[in-house]
Amino acid sequence: MQDSRLTPDTVDFMEKSATLDMPAFGECSPEELRAATERRGKVMPPAIEPVRKVIRRKFDGPDGEVPLRIYIPEGGEPPYPIVMVFHGGGWTIRSYELEGPTSRGLANRVGAIAISVQYRLAPETRFPGAAEDCYSATLWALENAQEFGGDPSVMAVAGTSAGGNLSAAVSQMARDRGTPKISHQVLFCPVIDHNFERGSYEEFADGYGLTKLGMEWFWDNYIGPDGDGSHPYASPIRADDLSGLPDATVIVAECDVLRDEAEDYAAALKNAGVDTRLTRYEGVLHGFNCQPGHIHAAESALDEAAYRIKKSFANLTA
Repeated sequence: MQDSRLTPDTVDFMEKSATLDMPAFGECSPEELRAATERRGKVMPPAIEPVRKVIRRKFDGPDGEVPLRIYIPEGGEPPYPIVMVFHGGGWTIRSYELEGPTSRGLANRVGAIAISVQYRLAPETRFPGAAEDCYSATLWALENAQEFGGDPSVMAVAGTSAGGNLSAAVSQMARDRGTPKISHQVLFCPVIDHNFERGSYEEFADGYGLTKLGMEWFWDNYIGPDGDGSHPYASPIRADDLSGLPDATVIVAECDVLRDEAEDYAAALKNAGVDTRLTRYEGVLHGFNCQPGHIHAAESALDEAAYRIKKSFANLTA
């Protein structure tokens, strides 16, 4: 496919991905797609930033152990702020390992401990399992981060795609349940609404990486045949009240089926009085921010996210 809007590095990435004969979303089993995604990550690895240390941990979640990866930044000294990172993959595929570029990049740029969460995947675990795992991990960080030199009073959440959805959900859960205090939410190309009617779903339905059929399949996996996709912890834009949420940075890709719902959510947050910045990165595809070394805009997105997180943290002591 040739689209003059796409940046040259995006076209190059798509052409290289095409040679791997990846199965289409929704046209194979979750297990097959997970294996194919892992394979692409090994054949086409993104650039990996060094950090001071990576620690593997587990904690007792709502229904069994939840693995964590804890990234200690290359520079700075404790106490470090904390950034919780929730990986993408339609709640169905990928892993916290494949979100490593985001975790490492934010840890180093913010000077924070990044804690990446391997939540339970769908369809084996339906909504709200992933959201509850991520919320529980955030509480675990609040109670245990000092063990790693973290400051639990200075916290942000971040994630890509389904991870952006989970970041928005955890932000609402923390507000509704009264803890923990989250200062900032970074939503990279987030899933925001169980709705497939917006214009970007039609414009980029096929041929731009993430497809409309793929998103329908991911949603079916997550909520199941009897699930409530309108629940605000599944569709954050459906919340009756968006006031009192953490400051937000919403980063979208121009050529992405999810673009319009993310932009609508940014507008809704602003209307509710939440300090929100929306940035559309032109000529790139869904999840571009996870591909430093392949997509140049990924570095800029990480820089922007880190700047906004640090600004929110600075306001805590202003």
